[in-house]
Amino acid sequence: MAYETLTETEWERVNRIWDLLEDGELERARLELDDMMRKRPGHPDLKIVDASIAIDEGEPEHALDTLRGAERSADPALFFHLRALAQFQLAKFEEARDDAERALAIRAEMPEAHDLMSRALEHLGAEEDARRHAEEATGLDPETFPPPLAVGDEEFDTLVESSLEQLPPRVRKHLEEIPVLVQPLPDRAVLTAETPPLTPDLLGLFVGRDLMTSRNDDPPSSPGAIFLFRRNLLRACRDREELAREVRITVQHEVGHLLGLNEDELESWGLG
Repeated sequence: MAYETLTETEWERVNRIWDLLEDGELERARLELDDMMRKRPGHPDLKIVDASIAIDEGEPEHALDTLRGAERSADPALFFHLRALAQFQLAKFEEARDDAERALAIRAEMPEAHDLMSRALEHLGAEEDARRHAEEATGLDPETFPPPLAVGDEEFDTLVESSLEQLPPRVRKHLEEIPVLVQPLPDRAVLTAETPPLTPDLLGLFVGRDLMTSRNDDPPSSPGAIFLFRRNLLRACRDREELAREVRITVQHEVGHLLGLNEDELESWGLG
């Protein structure tokens, strides 16, 4: 089937949808796109936008589904990048690496593809190649992809300990037998234990049975542990002040999950 390009007016609407996405207006972007897709069902360029919205909505499986047939879009590099990003969010790191490589073969100076390639390679244990792609992304777009904070393991552990000390006393007592562990990145097995998988960009995670549902006859290993993922936290923060705040927030929220609290209850316990 021959590719039929969108009209100039339709491209203007597509650009407005991209602007809405940039501004975080997901609902409005979805409504605008749905209106266009009713008039142009299955158009590959609209499938590209649909996939991007789905990823922002936390629906990588829908993104993969909608990308089928979008290979003929006007921007094949973006097609492969979005497919790589959806694969990455589903913890399919080999597939994400391969599609990011395809995107870069088409457009070598694509910072978001270099960044994604770096993150996929980190999970695959290719440290040197991951570092090289991260540096490429930073060189091409230092504002969007700054280098991760250079914080050593000891300094990071000190931040975590300080965050724990700032928790309310009635919360701290619940942590006496619950370890808070720092790992570089979440394991794939941990991510894929949930359906759908948890995002690999996770900052922290409580694993185990919360205290509201645990029982006296639970095995000694439960209720579990709180994990903090150092590389993701360092990548997410611009300076040490932001890192300290993010570590504190992450610890507090994972403690909330340990206690089985909802968002309103987090506030009442001083964990909001």
